[in-house]
Amino acid sequence: MFPAAWTRILLRSFPFGGGDSRAAWSRRRVLGALAGLLLASDGAHADTDWAERLVAAARGQVGVTLGYDGSYARLKYPGGDVPIERGVCTDVLVRAYRALGTDLQVLVHEDLSANWARYPHAWGPAPDRNIDHRRVPNLETWFRRRAEVLAVSRRAADYSVGDIVSWRLANGLPHIGIVSRADPEAPLVVHNIGAGAREEPVLFEYRIVGHFRYAPPER
Repeated sequence: MFPAAWTRILLRSFPFGGGDSRAAWSRRRVLGALAGLLLASDGAHADTDWAERLVAAARGQVGVTLGYDGSYARLKYPGGDVPIERGVCTDVLVRAYRALGTDLQVLVHEDLSANWARYPHAWGPAPDRNIDHRRVPNLETWFRRRAEVLAVSRRAADYSVGDIVSWRLANGLPHIGIVSRADPEAPLVVHNIGAGAREEPVLFEYRIVGHFRYAPPER
């Protein structure tokens, strides 16, 4: 992959030729197009690298988070968490993003506090930074507002490593996880639906209602 820094050096140092001749203008145009392609390629590589690291952080919870416990708990802020050996589906995301330096506890709390009317109000009359980021509908709302919203489909090829998927279970409860393998024949998801963090082929086991992609702009 051609590093972005090298591309910028190339733009500064390439001998375009003097004057405003048609040849000089043509050289500038060709090099500009080439540099744009290189920078775009470098950005795509960075996004792919981010997704792979996000999935690695999610997989790192498998065998560590062994139980499911959605009990209310008072958490420190920022960086609050329940004991790593337990948690809920949202904790898989929160822990994976936090391992890479992005704290969904803070991001959800700040956005929800500033945009209260745009979030579900089923859990109380005011924001609660102890638990708001641990509720699937709040994460869905945040991702719809701040992330890339992608099409919901039944085609495995439409999902990429690192994508966030939310579902509604047969009993109507919400669920959320991270796509960890985008194999068209056997896609996998890291999630916690009751027995701790696991990587399983459940992408199409439930009704998909949300499909998002979020890599922080500064990383």
